Order: sequence, then structure tokens, then C-alpha cells
Amino acid sequence: MALSISRRVADAGRIAALGGLHPVLARAYAARGVGATAELSPALERLLPVGTLDHVEEAVELLLAHRERGGLVLVIGDFDADGATSTALIVRALRGWGFGQVEFLVPNRFRFGYGLTPEIVALAAERGPALIVTVDNGISSLAGVDAARTRGIDVLVTDHHLPGAVLPAANVIVNPNLAGATFGSRALAGVGVAFYVMAALHRELERRGLLPPGRAQAGTVTPASLLDLVALGTVADLVPLDGNNRVLVAQGLRRIRAGRCVPGIRALLEVGGRPVASLTASDLGFAVGPRLNAAGRLDDMSIGIRCLLADSPAEALALAARLDQLNQERRAIEARMQEQAIAAVRGLRDAAALEGPRRHGVCLFDPGWHQGVVGLVASRIKDRVRRPVVAFADAGEGMLRGSARSVAGVHVRDVLDAIATREPGLLVKFGGHAMAAGLTLAMADLDRFARAFDAEVARWQDGGSLADRIETDGELALEEICLETAAAVREGGPWGQAFPEPSFDGCFAIRRTRVVGEKHLKMWVEVEGARRSFDAIAFNFFQGREPGAPLPGAARLVYRLDVNEWQGERRLQLLVDHVLP
Repeated sequence: MALSISRRVADAGRIAALGGLHPVLARAYAARGVGATAELSPALERLLPVGTLDHVEEAVELLLAHRERGGLVLVIGDFDADGATSTALIVRALRGWGFGQVEFLVPNRFRFGYGLTPEIVALAAERGPALIVTVDNGISSLAGVDAARTRGIDVLVTDHHLPGAVLPAANVIVNPNLAGATFGSRALAGVGVAFYVMAALHRELERRGLLPPGRAQAGTVTPASLLDLVALGTVADLVPLDGNNRVLVAQGLRRIRAGRCVPGIRALLEVGGRPVASLTASDLGFAVGPRLNAAGRLDDMSIGIRCLLADSPAEALALAARLDQLNQERRAIEARMQEQAIAAVRGLRDAAALEGPRRHGVCLFDPGWHQGVVGLVASRIKDRVRRPVVAFADAGEGMLRGSARSVAGVHVRDVLDAIATREPGLLVKFGGHAMAAGLTLAMADLDRFARAFDAEVARWQDGGSLADRIETDGELALEEICLETAAAVREGGPWGQAFPEPSFDGCFAIRRTRVVGEKHLKMWVEVEGARRSFDAIAFNFFQGREPGAPLPGAARLVYRLDVNEWQGERRLQLLVDHVLP
């Protein structure tokens, strides 16, 4: 495919307004729409007011009524990192604020699938809950909510996924993406929604004088003490880091760096080899999130939730070690599936060369693929082919379960909604958001769905794919390619979805190379026309390529600046994302 570089445009007025910052940071912020240093403040005062989240007051009244009655409150979460952090957050808060009985239940994805299904309600009913609180799910659980209400169980749905045409008949629904919602951010993760509900509850408990004694003591649960969980879930779920989410993440990172986090997060950082004191958002995304997610992908997410709920460092470390082991197993399974997927993509390309244009949307299936890992495979292949990808696994009884991952400019949940409208009955169920979605369909309908998916993505990409354009922050001057700039960029975060870490492009002469860890390319490069060399590495460069493949003597690199710390020494390193002609 022909990739082109598109440089972000930084408005001169905005750059001038950010004049007190490092010049590279000022340009990067301006290109992301920041026009004043006040917009970068991580102060909690900048958060959107708790009471402005639609229906949060009704949620508080429902929770208070059940606190007074004293029945069991059962929290039912999703089986990913967002769901795990949301579950742990609400369980910790309610237990700390005088709710007598609080338990959690997370569906085993292989037995029950996603969300509050009638089957999971039947399992939950064995515990006799008076109230079910869903976190990071529930907005599409029409049958499950009906099953709970029929049994006399109240339901509070907290979710952030896009609703369908019909809402579940819950007592209260809190979701910033409801039609007509007026909350100032639709980008909250599930854990962000849970945080707002708990913050509103805490405020009302304080107003009524209902908080348990000793609430000012160290270790007592407050909304601020929950921000470490909010930061982890928000980063791991890849929601856009708008101004509100940036404050939540920045505050959570600040608490973790200061050692004021739950033992489970500290333990996961320890097994992941990430230093607490210099933690960044990417450490949460690449070291903690995958280990937490591994439980839901291969085993049972209750392991991850128990890790986040553990108050004993020893217990947390033992659970984190189990999660690390599961993550290693997940990586081995994923590597095998990814190689099979790459081979399948090569076959699609070869067929396209003979039969016509290549596909706009790619569907992949192998009968041996693992249900819990197809989402990761879809993500990796999406990055490779720069097209929306759906990877399917056999769900048994003639059904397939798929995970979709999308690219800039294609809202994949809306794509699925359009397919469901055009071809009624094709999708058994689906849900998600702009960049990721899940779906179920009959195995016999796979080819029909693949054609429909390709056609619908093509409609979205009419006029060309945004994914074939690589956005950068332009070319750095030679003197700007330095450790000082790298440190400024690191400290200028949090960076993430929709607020990407600055990347740059430039022409370099490639002087020396070697293969590291079988699939990574280590390089020593020089800026063209200058005699200054830089240490550079392209991770996973040989994934799907032969390690002996020749490299050009010169190339245009798309790269990020990194501070490489080794044995107490800090050095500049270029993290190369693309090697282009």
C-alpha cells in the first residue's frame, strides 16, 4: 500500500499563547487544539462537575435507598481492564461507605458472553441481590435487565457504550452517550462513569452526614483515592483523552507515582518491570492493562478484580504473578494466531491482485482461534493493513464470535448498525464504539457478512482512506533531536487516544542494523547532511517479514523520542514506527 505523510498544522496564534513551554511541546499542543496553558492544567477543579452527568442524581437516590434497606448490592462488570477497574472501584467505594453487603460477579466470556444476559442474571439470583449495578456494560442488555426486574431485582446500568434504538428497562441508566445527554464529555470510559456516580454518591453521603466514622484517616476511601483505578481503566480502554479524561489520567498517575495506589496496581507494575516513580500513561497501557486483560481473555477476570481489591501487598503480588503467567500464555497464543492471520492477509492480497481492488474491510477466521485473543489479532492486523478488521473465533453451536478494530475515519459500531439495518437478521447481536466492537453471527453467514462489511466500510472511505495517511508533527531541527526534548515530551503527557504522543518524520541515513529478539530492528542512523548518529529501534519490524530482508541505505523515518534508562544512565532513543522510501 502507498502510505503518505500528513503533517499536523499548528496554529501560530496558539503556539504564541503557549510561548512559555518547550517549543516542540508548544507546537505539538497547538496542533492538538490547545490554545492556552490553562487547558493543560491537571487540577481536579477542571473536571466537569459531578452533578452534570445525566441521571447521576437518580442513581445516587437508588443507591442510598438500598444502603438504607441493607440488601446485597451485586456489581456485574465486563471482562476487560475497563470492566475490572470499574468493578473494583465501585466495590471499594460502597464497602467503604457503609453498604453492608457488596459483592461482584463477572461473566466468564466463554460460558456467558458479554453483558448482563438472562443466564448471568439467573446465576446472580442465586446470591439473592436486591440491586444489580452494571459497570462498563448493560446498555444493550435488554433481555437481561428484563430478567432481573421480573425477579424483583432493581438494576442500575452504568455504561459508556453506544446505545441501540431501544434502551433496557433499568431503574436508572447513567451513560454519557445516551441520546439527548448534555454532559460535556462523551469520551468517559466505563470506569470514568463509575467514578462520577461514586463521587456524586460520596457528596450526598457527606451532605446527609452518613459517612462512617474515621473517614479522614489514612486508607479511607474517598473519590480522590479511586483515581488510580480510573487512570488505569481509561488508558487501557483506549477512549479519547479529551480534556476531562486527561485530568482523570494525570491525577491517577500522580497518585500512583507517589505510592498512593492500590497494592494490585503496584504489584502489576512490579511484575511488568515498570518503575513507579517515573510512570507514564503508556506504562499503564502496555504493561499493566495487558496483564489485567489476560485474565478475561484466557481464564476468569475475577482474578484481576481480586488483584485490584487486595489490601495485602503479598496477596496482590501473588495474584499479579498469576496474571503475568496468563499474559505470557496469551502472548504465545497471539503470536501463533497472528502468523496465521498474516498468511491469510497475504492470500487476500494475492487474490485481489488477480481479481480487482483489495478489500476496504477485512474479515478473518480460523477454526482454531481463541475467542479471548481475536480482538488482539484484529488490532495487530488493522495496524498492518491499515483497514478495519474483524477477527472471528468459533463460539460453538454453529456460531461465530468476532472482535472488530477500526481506523481513523470509520466508526465501526455504526458500520455494524448499518449492516444490521440493511440486512436484518444477519447479526445476532453487536455492540461497541467508534474504534472497537464485538459481534455474533452464524458461521453459515460469514461470507455474506464479509461482503457486507467490505461494502459498508467502502461507503465510509469514499474519497480515500484516512488510514493510509500517517500523521506526524513534522520535521525536527537537528538541535531539537535531543534528550531534553524527549524528556519534555515524556513530562508533557498524558498522551493517548485522540491526543497522540508527538511523532516526527525526517530523512536519515541508515548506518548499521542488527536484529534484536528475533523481530525487532536496531539501527544507528544519521540525519542526512549531518554527522551526528542516533540510536533507533523499530519494534516488531520483522513481524511477517524475513529478518534478512534488505534495508535501504537511506529512508524517511516516522519516529518518537524516548528516554532510554539503563543502569542509571539516561540516553536518547528514537522509537521508529515506519520506515518509508
